[in-house]
Amino acid sequence: MFAGGCQLVKDLYPAKQGGDGGGALATAEQLPGVGPDAIADVVSQTSPAVVKISTRINTGGSGNPFADDPFFRQFFGLPQRQREQEGLGSGFIISADGYVLTNEHVVDGADEITVTVNGFDQDLPARVVGADYDLDLALLKLDAGKDLPFLPMGNSDQIRVGNWVIAIGNPYGLDHTVTTGVISAKGRPIAVNDRQYENLLQTDASINPGNSGGPLLNLRGEVVGINTAINAEAQGIGFAIPTSTVARVLEDLKNNVITVRPWIGVQVRSVDEDAVRSLGLDKAEGALVVGVISGSPADKAGFRQGDVIMEFNANKIGNADDLVAAIKACQVSASVNALVVRNKQLRGVTITVVEKPRNIN
Repeated sequence: MFAGGCQLVKDLYPAKQGGDGGGALATAEQLPGVGPDAIADVVSQTSPAVVKISTRINTGGSGNPFADDPFFRQFFGLPQRQREQEGLGSGFIISADGYVLTNEHVVDGADEITVTVNGFDQDLPARVVGADYDLDLALLKLDAGKDLPFLPMGNSDQIRVGNWVIAIGNPYGLDHTVTTGVISAKGRPIAVNDRQYENLLQTDASINPGNSGGPLLNLRGEVVGINTAINAEAQGIGFAIPTSTVARVLEDLKNNVITVRPWIGVQVRSVDEDAVRSLGLDKAEGALVVGVISGSPADKAGFRQGDVIMEFNANKIGNADDLVAAIKACQVSASVNALVVRNKQLRGVTITVVEKPRNIN
């Protein structure tokens, strides 16, 4: 059953006073309790702000400056034809003036990006405003010439394991495909290819190729995650970047800020009730160390798998995102103090923050 009974779908369109009624959602509508149309109503309200992203990468072509000269062709042969690699992904509009959020890997290396927006006869060109490889986030900008529908950002910290969620995207190029499920877990670290994700939401909503960059929504029509990875070896396991992570870097993305990323070399997830029971903790609080990179500052400082970081540089650590924010706020080369719980005992650790190596993803 859906928790909470009646819930509200947020207005996706900018408020309009009078006029021709162009804002189709001038007022919020109440969901019909636990009836069969609850999810369908959320989808109908939110899907206009979900977009399909098409990319094109030029992957070949002749580098011979004499390729067009018939005399030199007898020595070098015919020039190679330029080849194009096409890709598809999803995204969603986050503001009326055309900012679109998606995954960095959806647009990485693209020579051309176009976006299919509901209600437009032709695809719109888009440009990358800012991107963060480590977090797999990219911000695009559309120039639509008018206000666009957009999705409100929810608070992923407030979502609970077992809450219903809705994924909308374009798997295999199929426009606006909807899947549903629940939040299966929070704070999951996972490695996909050469990228190390931290603190992901796990869901059993089906997330397939092409869904990357699309929204994961709660039953109020708010974005709580950005669909970003699937476990190809298992059924019913999908992952999403929580909106709490997006909130930390959104302004940097808008301003295309290239940040030197402070780093200590731990992989962490938020402490959940399972960790509380297995480690004998008092409550679900702190950042649980699930991995320590060999030779890193954390390794040299004596951090171990299973440590729970409760405080870092005088900042209380409530979850994994708190630790990420605390590390980000540090100066490179700074020596800082941390408090960790190990074997039910609180102990202090001193660690030196360094710039994240380029070969660590």
